[in-house]
Amino acid sequence: MSTINDLLDYGKKQLELSGNEYAKYERKVLLEHILNVNYMYMLMNGEEQVSQDKESEYKRLIDLRGEHYPLQYILGEAHFMDYTFYVDENVLIPRSDTEILVETVNELLDDSQSTLMSKNGNTKVLDLCCGSGCIGISLKLYHKDISLTLSDISKEALSVASMNLERYGIEDVRINCGDLFENDTESYDIIVCNPPYIESEVVDTLMPEVKEYEPHIALDGGEDGLNYYKRIINGVGEHLEADGYIFFEIGYNQGAAVKKLMENAGLDEVKIVKDYAGLDRVVYGHL
Repeated sequence: MSTINDLLDYGKKQLELSGNEYAKYERKVLLEHILNVNYMYMLMNGEEQVSQDKESEYKRLIDLRGEHYPLQYILGEAHFMDYTFYVDENVLIPRSDTEILVETVNELLDDSQSTLMSKNGNTKVLDLCCGSGCIGISLKLYHKDISLTLSDISKEALSVASMNLERYGIEDVRINCGDLFENDTESYDIIVCNPPYIESEVVDTLMPEVKEYEPHIALDGGEDGLNYYKRIINGVGEHLEADGYIFFEIGYNQGAAVKKLMENAGLDEVKIVKDYAGLDRVVYGHL
């Protein structure tokens, strides 16, 4: 039987052969997952033998990762904000860039001068194109009194979102399945959305982990990447309360275009927020 050190060496070599620049880190994460121990235990017990079943499973996961299958899908979870969310191939993997979107909405909800504070704990929030639900659920965990709706066209994605609601014991959330505002007659104080925004011709140039395994329906924003912004903004008047706000995540080169779409639709106080790399990441406006 192989030892812990043997398997760590094996994992590093195999992942490096696949071009994985994080091989040293990911081999230990996968072995921690299989053995259900932390890295300190592995360092202190490197000569401990591993059962054949666990060795075989570890090598299977290393092979899977070597085919660029996303680490988060293998582990079945991804970290986002201060939380951990279940993920699978039915949803995009939450990314740190999207945390800027949640942080921006949080600033508004935390603002004691905001008119939303007069809602007496009944601020209605819609997470549109919710996927795993990580955006809306994070907002709900930070602000327990908001009234949250999660909406997506994919029943499979909503199933994942429901699992994440259950993970955090959240029961008072409305679920809507439809194409954007389809089947939804409600109006909201805040709409937050990370829509598909990658130009169609760019999708096939993305890294293998993304283009081969993440759902294209959640990536492809049409020829100019703006299809969903246009459709959502066109319908926002019927679904955003007076004095409400809409927040979008955007691609680094879409700030000016989305800002113009929002202003042309009658939204005011439209602002662009940059991420920590100094790139445009969020656009939001006020009705």
